[in-house]
Amino acid sequence: MRVLLVTAGSRGDIEPFLALARRLGADGHDAVVALPDRSGAVTDGVATISLGADFTRVIEQQGVSPIRAMRSLRSVIRPIMRAVLVGTARAIADTSPDVVVYHPKALSAPMAADASRIPHVVAELVPAMTPTRAFPAAGTVPFDIGPLNRATYAAATAGRRMFSAEMDAAATALGLSERPRLDSPAASNLVPVSSTLLSRPADWPATTTLTGAWVDKPEGAPNLDLDLEEFLRLGDVLYAGFGSMASPGAARRGRAVLQAARSNGMRVLMATGLGGLEIDGDLAGSDVLTRTSVDHRSVLPRVTAALHHGGVGTVHAAVGAGVPSVVVPFIADQPFWGARLADAGLAAALIRASRLTAERLARALADVDRLRPATIAASQRMRGEDGTGTAVRILEQVTRRRV
Repeated sequence: MRVLLVTAGSRGDIEPFLALARRLGADGHDAVVALPDRSGAVTDGVATISLGADFTRVIEQQGVSPIRAMRSLRSVIRPIMRAVLVGTARAIADTSPDVVVYHPKALSAPMAADASRIPHVVAELVPAMTPTRAFPAAGTVPFDIGPLNRATYAAATAGRRMFSAEMDAAATALGLSERPRLDSPAASNLVPVSSTLLSRPADWPATTTLTGAWVDKPEGAPNLDLDLEEFLRLGDVLYAGFGSMASPGAARRGRAVLQAARSNGMRVLMATGLGGLEIDGDLAGSDVLTRTSVDHRSVLPRVTAALHHGGVGTVHAAVGAGVPSVVVPFIADQPFWGARLADAGLAAALIRASRLTAERLARALADVDRLRPATIAASQRMRGEDGTGTAVRILEQVTRRRV
């Protein structure tokens, strides 16, 4: 197969597509990933195409604030989305793949695939597109609303209306005289989530598959630098990192993390990210090591607990490592995953970012040992899954049906 994978967003949106591309290559297929610039994801061994968009710049400018996002809609977000939608259309037209696998943010992918008469497959990195009565769309309401859960999935179609001018530009790039009113349905919906985190709803259609996480094999994890290796070797380390969450109060959060960890006899490996955490100079000590980011596959299996924002990639990494979590959600689907981990006994009760204090975090950290047996058992179950392999087999079926 010739497979084009198109993704957009931050590092957590990119890495699953790169893992699938590597698996496709290992299984004898040709894969290319169209992706944003400066994501921080390691693209070694993968053929890539730039979409000419920089989501990191958006995060740095507006952080996680919805108000800032609305204020910058015209000046920042629309140009980024135009680059993604036009870039997606051109990548599909130029590569002529047998199948396109796309992130939901790549709104123009179905239209471009239809124009080239090739099947398209959507990758639901979080369950927000296939309606179900079992739970609301991730990132909408933070609690179960019973019979109304299905209605929350209407939000998945809002992007096409919001970015209609950018969709028109993508249609023009394809040489279409006008943008089609409707796209063909996806040949398959792939949900790269582990069954240890989410049970497949009974009312999902047969075309939606819970594949398991799309991650690289453990032996692909890079080596650590000597200082980090030594820090982890001494044991009892709390990993603390909020990924691409950029929000005011980083120093306050950093102080709370250090105070809570020290009260529980833990040292801290702090990943400052794009502005989620910061350490004041007066708090520095031999019991804290800072990095901008770290490789989760190398680090998390060696820590005592993981404090994170609840992004789906980090959630999979923590559970896969068998390490208990404390989830501090900021936005979007993060409360969804934090609640699921807590309900499954894999994390302490979540603490909203706005309510993070040393006292609350200290109580949560004191509870992690109780969670360890469940997280180790979940890790063992997750290791038995083959998310990328399942996805490859479905894509092979899709292309065979095309022939």
